[in-house]
Amino acid sequence: MRAEGQAHIDRIEAALALVRQSLDWERALRRLDELNARVEDPNLWNDPKEAEAVMRERRRLDGAIGTVKEISSEMADAIEFVEMGEAEGDAEIEAEGLQSLARLAERADADKVQALLSGEADSNDTYLEIHAGAGGTESQDWAEMLLRMYARWAERRGFKVETVEYQAGDQAGIKSATLLLKGENAYGYAKTESGVHRLVRISPYDSSARRHTSFSSVWVYPVIDDNIDIEINPADLKTDTYRASGAGGQHVNTTDSAVRITHVPTGIVVASQQDRSQHKNRDIAMNMLKARLFEREMAMREAAASGEYQEKSEIGWGHQIRSYVLQPYQMVKDLRTGYTSPTPDDVLDGALDPFISAALAQRVTGEAVEVEDTE
Repeated sequence: MRAEGQAHIDRIEAALALVRQSLDWERALRRLDELNARVEDPNLWNDPKEAEAVMRERRRLDGAIGTVKEISSEMADAIEFVEMGEAEGDAEIEAEGLQSLARLAERADADKVQALLSGEADSNDTYLEIHAGAGGTESQDWAEMLLRMYARWAERRGFKVETVEYQAGDQAGIKSATLLLKGENAYGYAKTESGVHRLVRISPYDSSARRHTSFSSVWVYPVIDDNIDIEINPADLKTDTYRASGAGGQHVNTTDSAVRITHVPTGIVVASQQDRSQHKNRDIAMNMLKARLFEREMAMREAAASGEYQEKSEIGWGHQIRSYVLQPYQMVKDLRTGYTSPTPDDVLDGALDPFISAALAQRVTGEAVEVEDTE
């Protein structure tokens, strides 16, 4: 086998190994057998809610397991084709087999990411909050750059983007904003973006053209449905209303319709100015709060296994997940996975998928995983 073909095989096998590990392969096979048996039981359909949950899990497992088996089979066929071409000295057959392996490697990488989205709420829509760190205009401008980056990324993925909350900066940029991203697996893809993002650049607001470092935080949490019950004590809530702000001076600026709710025990703050109605904004904010509390509980459960859980930390040095350097050189580096891109302009225009793929893979393996740049 030529080096080119072996490289494709290695890439496919690495992707399949990661999927098997994320599924806990033997357990997944047993679980699928159990679910298939339950579907055959007519009594299951006496409880539509339970039946829906069973069918949803069955579809997910059946799809992931079927994909692994299908890719493995096609890889074996392609390898046989290449080896036959080599043995018979038929360059055309060999080339066709190598092309099949190359296409299969691309598919394996794409299916790998899909298979990694197996969390409880990964298929849900998601909220994405951005908050400027200390530093005034610099950080507020950086927060607005992140807002554009995530909106562009979401549009690339075909998600619908809605602005739930927007607080303009004092001179430029934003103090905070919340987006609602609607689409299949929106939370699953976006969840690894939570953390502090650091920008290094020559400041356009510094007359001496000095280099500045700015920080902004991103917080991602899923939209939850009525099937998930979150109890909130009204006595734990502090509610404020205020006059909303927004780019372009929309109607939201004219009344005190925006609502901010603080959950005192946890310090979680949510806000909505999406609607003209204060009542509707209160409902939206309450749903956001329930989603934040649900996400917090999931994070605590997930981290309990690894023995590390930290509350949302200070926006500054030591807490960042990714650095975006525009000066004196150009590079974006994820500090968790080690994945880097030499083209910050592309990343800031929404080319985030390789970073997300690497972060999802690391959640399974616990270590940096090489990711093919498909942007």
